[in-house]
Amino acid sequence: MTTRQQKIGTGLGAHSTADDVLAQIDLTGTTALVTGGYSGLGLATSRALVRAGAHVIVPARRPAAAEAALRDLPRTEVHALDLADLDSVRVFAERVLESGRPLDLLINGAGVMACPQSSVGAGWEAHFAINHLGHFALVNRLRPALTSSGSRVVTVASSGHFLSDIRWTDLHFRAGYDRWLAYAQSKTANALFAVHLDRLGSDLGLNSFAVHPGSILTPLQRHIPRSQWFEQGWVTSDGEPVAGFKTPEQGAATAVWAATSPLLGDRGGAYCQDCDVAEPATSDDMLVGGVKPWAIDPAAAERLWTLSSELTGLDAF
Repeated sequence: MTTRQQKIGTGLGAHSTADDVLAQIDLTGTTALVTGGYSGLGLATSRALVRAGAHVIVPARRPAAAEAALRDLPRTEVHALDLADLDSVRVFAERVLESGRPLDLLINGAGVMACPQSSVGAGWEAHFAINHLGHFALVNRLRPALTSSGSRVVTVASSGHFLSDIRWTDLHFRAGYDRWLAYAQSKTANALFAVHLDRLGSDLGLNSFAVHPGSILTPLQRHIPRSQWFEQGWVTSDGEPVAGFKTPEQGAATAVWAATSPLLGDRGGAYCQDCDVAEPATSDDMLVGGVKPWAIDPAAAERLWTLSSELTGLDAF
């Protein structure tokens, strides 16, 4: 069954920040894990969660950089994790599980965008491997910690999913590489992952959501030369973000809202944007957003889960 993609009227919106979302929420005593939680949207997410009282675990491919970014932020801890390396995912997850702590919130925020063509693991295309398979493996490895009543897993997708469904017959772009389609496929995978995880986790009291954070200029765009930002329509001729782009604090808001809002109790698996459930997309304008049907198709979500399990050798649900 497809989750209803219909706004629920939250009183928040595109200009709300993560702090606005958490203004009346006390996260004291909760443990959150935020991949990518030391840069860009992830750092804004970590800061807001800590200010609301949470303890935040931050996995990092560059632990020294993460520790420097979080140095002045209390109740945070950094551990090494490379989502492109399933052995690294296993070691990290084992360390978290050894602590015996439940995970109340898990936000899958790390990712790459428009990289040069590269493969990781068993010849997997890098966007699909890092943005999707790494998080798929992480959540499955951490399944024993996702036991607290009301645990939530939030995966950061993107309106980039507009550009591509899952390429079932050429998942790893062996017939020709396009960096934007590779990114787009991985974002569709993020949304479908949330759909099926919610279905599998419902009996455990676990809910899962995908979110479009909005358009924000962060280190995610590091593979796109600044000279191309104007050509992409991201900045004005003066180099300023165009109207409709968000700050990192605004971009972090929807993931934090999906992780904590009591309004989402019966909307598990939903794709969200602007601190609300997203409506079906009625155009191809990514700044307007919404969600395309292929990103919330439960049959495709189950098919992707099965495929991901075969590739990673994991299925804890």
